[in-house]
Amino acid sequence: MSDLNPTPNREPYQQAYYPPRPTGFTRAMRTLWPWQVVRFFVINLKMLKLMANSRH
Repeated sequence: MSDLNPTPNREPYQQAYYPPRPTGFTRAMRTLWPWQVVRFFVINLKMLKLMANSRH
């Protein structure tokens, strides 16, 4: 039985094996506490909206 979608053999320690590194902007947005507060409220509002729209 042959595999229809063979996965490429990724040898460890090759360049394609490692994930990309985050940029400086990405790292700054992850550690900037005012941005984290905004994201916290946005996510909580989305959850509240989801719960309000749910049918029991």
